[in-house]
Amino acid sequence: MAELVADGPPSDAGLVNVCQKAGVSRGALYHHFASTAMLAAAVYEEAHDRIVALIDEAFSREPAEALRTFLVTLGESLRTDPIVRAGMKLAGDGTFQSPRLRDQMLAMLHERLVLAGRRAAFPVEDLADLVVLLAAGVESLGRSDPKWWEGRSVDRLWPMLQALFDSAGGSGDGRGAARVGSSVPSPAGPERPSVR
Repeated sequence: MAELVADGPPSDAGLVNVCQKAGVSRGALYHHFASTAMLAAAVYEEAHDRIVALIDEAFSREPAEALRTFLVTLGESLRTDPIVRAGMKLAGDGTFQSPRLRDQMLAMLHERLVLAGRRAAFPVEDLADLVVLLAAGVESLGRSDPKWWEGRSVDRLWPMLQALFDSAGGSGDGRGAARVGSSVPSPAGPERPSVR
């Protein structure tokens, strides 16, 4: 089922296609799962566990390296692991409704970045939003061009993102680095979109 969901439309994950792809009878499928929704929920759970492990592993490092590590390993997982690709499309109940694992991953990533709360040239909430945007972009763009899931795509963009996190260089506007929680205001702009 994971491959059908990962690489095709939801309609491809029907009972007949799942049984055919797995090489099992309907009875064998129903012996393990009462419905295809329960099978999809199991795929979601496995993908969720893998994403949480990626985040935990990446954030065992220094925050700036954690970001790069997470983006590279996320791309690799999306490129090579149909369970992770499928899980990104699924909700915990096995449906294709929100919140999907993709939404939850972006919220977890945002939370980890904010909790890291390090010195940066910009407010940490804004940097967290930027990284969430980049992770969502890598996940989405890779569906039409898998090169986005290759580590070299992140490596190409990383120096620009890293510069934003460097506290030594400041913001480039003469103000220097702002400490999270300092009196340097965030630039006015549109309301921050929800990642939860």
